[in-house]
Amino acid sequence: MSEEHKEEKDFTEKAKDTAKEIGSEAKEAAKEFGEGVKEVVNSGENKKVLAGVLAIILGGLGVHKFILGYTKEGIIQILLSFLCGLGGIIGLVEGIIYLVKSDEEFYNTYQVGKKPWF
Repeated sequence: MSEEHKEEKDFTEKAKDTAKEIGSEAKEAAKEFGEGVKEVVNSGENKKVLAGVLAIILGGLGVHKFILGYTKEGIIQILLSFLCGLGGIIGLVEGIIYLVKSDEEFYNTYQVGKKPWF
Protein backbone atom coordinates (compact mmCIF):
# COMPACT_ATOMS: atom_id res chain seq x y z
CA MET A 1 0.00 0.00 0.00
CA SER A 2 1.34 3.40 -0.92
CA GLU A 3 2.07 6.06 1.67
CA GLU A 4 -0.53 8.36 0.11
CA HIS A 5 -3.24 5.68 0.28
CA LYS A 6 -2.36 4.98 3.93
CA GLU A 7 -2.66 8.69 4.79
CA GLU A 8 -6.08 8.87 3.10
CA LYS A 9 -7.23 5.81 5.04
CA ASP A 10 -6.00 7.32 8.35
CA PHE A 11 -7.72 10.62 7.52
CA THR A 12 -10.97 8.76 6.74
CA GLU A 13 -10.81 6.86 10.04
CA LYS A 14 -10.16 10.06 11.98
CA ALA A 15 -13.07 11.75 10.21
CA LYS A 16 -15.38 8.86 11.10
CA ASP A 17 -14.30 8.97 14.75
CA THR A 18 -14.80 12.73 14.88
CA ALA A 19 -18.24 12.40 13.30
CA LYS A 20 -19.20 9.75 15.88
CA GLU A 21 -18.05 12.02 18.72
CA ILE A 22 -20.00 14.97 17.35
CA GLY A 23 -23.07 12.76 16.88
CA SER A 24 -22.85 11.51 20.46
CA GLU A 25 -22.47 15.05 21.78
CA ALA A 26 -25.44 16.20 19.69
CA LYS A 27 -27.61 13.36 21.01
CA GLU A 28 -26.67 14.23 24.58
CA ALA A 29 -27.41 17.92 24.01
CA ALA A 30 -30.80 17.09 22.46
CA LYS A 31 -31.63 14.81 25.37
CA GLU A 32 -30.75 17.53 27.90
CA PHE A 33 -32.80 20.08 25.95
CA GLY A 34 -35.79 17.72 25.91
CA GLU A 35 -35.52 17.18 29.65
CA GLY A 36 -35.37 20.94 30.16
CA VAL A 37 -38.53 21.43 28.12
CA LYS A 38 -40.32 18.75 30.15
CA GLU A 39 -39.27 20.48 33.37
CA VAL A 40 -40.68 23.81 32.19
CA VAL A 41 -43.90 22.22 30.98
CA ASN A 42 -44.38 20.38 34.28
CA SER A 43 -43.27 23.27 36.49
CA GLY A 44 -45.12 26.34 37.67
CA GLU A 45 -44.34 27.97 34.33
CA ASN A 46 -47.27 26.07 32.86
CA LYS A 47 -50.45 27.84 33.93
CA LYS A 48 -52.92 25.48 32.29
CA VAL A 49 -55.00 24.40 35.28
CA LEU A 50 -55.05 27.86 36.88
CA ALA A 51 -56.05 29.58 33.62
CA GLY A 52 -58.61 26.88 32.79
CA VAL A 53 -60.38 26.96 36.14
CA LEU A 54 -60.36 30.77 36.28
CA ALA A 55 -61.72 30.93 32.73
CA ILE A 56 -64.65 28.69 33.69
CA ILE A 57 -65.39 30.41 37.01
CA LEU A 58 -64.52 34.06 36.24
CA GLY A 59 -64.41 33.99 32.45
CA GLY A 60 -66.42 37.15 32.03
CA LEU A 61 -63.84 39.11 33.97
CA GLY A 62 -61.03 37.91 31.73
CA VAL A 63 -58.89 36.89 34.72
CA HIS A 64 -57.44 33.95 32.80
CA LYS A 65 -56.25 36.33 30.07
CA PHE A 66 -54.39 38.46 32.61
CA ILE A 67 -52.83 35.31 34.16
CA LEU A 68 -51.47 34.33 30.73
CA GLY A 69 -50.18 37.85 30.09
CA TYR A 70 -52.83 38.92 27.57
CA THR A 71 -53.75 42.30 29.05
CA LYS A 72 -55.38 43.76 25.92
CA GLU A 73 -57.48 40.62 25.40
CA GLY A 74 -58.47 40.61 29.09
CA ILE A 75 -59.80 44.16 28.79
CA ILE A 76 -61.66 43.23 25.60
CA GLN A 77 -63.23 40.27 27.41
CA ILE A 78 -64.39 42.48 30.29
CA LEU A 79 -65.95 44.90 27.80
CA LEU A 80 -67.67 42.04 25.96
CA SER A 81 -69.14 40.87 29.28
CA PHE A 82 -70.55 44.26 30.15
CA LEU A 83 -71.68 45.27 26.65
CA CYS A 84 -73.28 42.10 25.34
CA GLY A 85 -72.72 39.27 27.82
CA LEU A 86 -70.41 37.25 25.55
CA GLY A 87 -67.35 37.42 27.83
CA GLY A 88 -68.65 34.69 30.15
CA ILE A 89 -69.45 32.34 27.29
CA ILE A 90 -66.05 32.91 25.71
CA GLY A 91 -64.41 32.29 29.10
CA LEU A 92 -66.31 29.03 29.57
CA VAL A 93 -65.34 27.78 26.11
CA GLU A 94 -61.70 28.81 26.57
CA GLY A 95 -61.54 27.20 30.02
CA ILE A 96 -62.73 23.88 28.62
CA ILE A 97 -60.28 24.13 25.71
CA TYR A 98 -57.40 24.89 28.10
CA LEU A 99 -58.17 21.92 30.36
CA VAL A 100 -58.65 19.46 27.48
CA LYS A 101 -55.26 20.21 25.91
CA SER A 102 -52.17 18.34 27.06
CA ASP A 103 -49.74 20.28 29.24
CA GLU A 104 -47.20 20.48 26.44
CA GLU A 105 -49.75 21.52 23.82
CA PHE A 106 -51.17 24.23 26.12
CA TYR A 107 -47.70 25.54 26.95
CA ASN A 108 -46.62 25.66 23.30
CA THR A 109 -49.88 27.24 22.10
CA TYR A 110 -50.67 29.84 24.74
CA GLN A 111 -47.43 30.55 26.55
CA VAL A 112 -44.78 30.12 23.87
CA GLY A 113 -46.88 30.75 20.74
CA LYS A 114 -48.88 33.52 22.44
CA LYS A 115 -52.21 32.59 20.81
CA PRO A 116 -54.63 34.96 22.62
CA TRP A 117 -58.04 33.59 21.58
CA PHE A 118 -59.35 30.00 21.59
